[in-house]
Amino acid sequence: MSDQRSSMRASDDPSPRQPRPEADLATYHIVTDTVTGVNFRRQDNVLQAICVCAATAIGAGAGVILATLNPRWNLPWFGGALFGSFLGMIVGVFASGIFLMIYRAVRHLQGKHD
Repeated sequence: MSDQRSSMRASDDPSPRQPRPEADLATYHIVTDTVTGVNFRRQDNVLQAICVCAATAIGAGAGVILATLNPRWNLPWFGGALFGSFLGMIVGVFASGIFLMIYRAVRHLQGKHD
């Protein structure tokens, strides 16, 4: 009997202490969604990048229009584009972050920790 135990390798031992990778990832997502941490979800990051780029473009366009239509500002069109794109970027980051925060909270309340 001792020969069988000695021939058993450590990888063959079905120990309950060995963590499962999918359980670790689910735990990581729960902690990063509810406490703090870096989000590695590709879908969330792509959504946030699209929102930030769109808001930056919209802000730049609005800045150009406002700079050319308001002569009291004494601001060239590219100055309006710079200010508008910066403000659009800030709005895009916050708006997409707030959306993702609410979306992930609802998903967690539903028990879906994907």
